[in-house]
Amino acid sequence: MEDLVAKMISEKPVVIFSKSSCCMCHTIKTLLCDFGANPTVHELDEIPRGKEIEQALVRRGCNPAVPAVFIGGQLVRGANEVMSPISVGP
Repeated sequence: MEDLVAKMISEKPVVIFSKSSCCMCHTIKTLLCDFGANPTVHELDEIPRGKEIEQALVRRGCNPAVPAVFIGGQLVRGANEVMSPISVGP
């Protein structure tokens, strides 16, 4: 399962693992789209083996497993990290 998750993460520049019923997931998807990103979204509650993928994300350090945001193959983590302000300069 880890190989499948790694492949899903590496296929596109911005990848979000989400659940359709998660309001924070919806917020993150909307935020990234509003910034012009065109994320690939994997709704774990709507795809085959979603539960197994969710468990693999936890093993990768995603806790909670959703929303999990990967940019350039790197885990950005979840909602708090994506929505935190970016510090520029001193």
